[in-house]
Amino acid sequence: MHQSLLTARELAERIKFSANYINSTLRDSVFIEGKHYVRPFNGRKILYIWEEVEAELYQSATRNLHYIPMARGRVCHG
Repeated sequence: MHQSLLTARELAERIKFSANYINSTLRDSVFIEGKHYVRPFNGRKILYIWEEVEAELYQSATRNLHYIPMARGRVCHG
């Protein structure tokens, strides 16, 4: 299992957001611990999994704007 682990600063260079914005806003709202990022050895350091972050970027980019997301993954065709 090969995954690219990036610091917030390295991730910021790839997705063109500031490292502070990634850590304060996107972490725990868009990025989920265990899926998009890990804390090695239960420490303070956070490493982002590039493949998961990239998949989330493309998934959100391809969502149809005519759908309203609902609970449990359902959508409203509004």
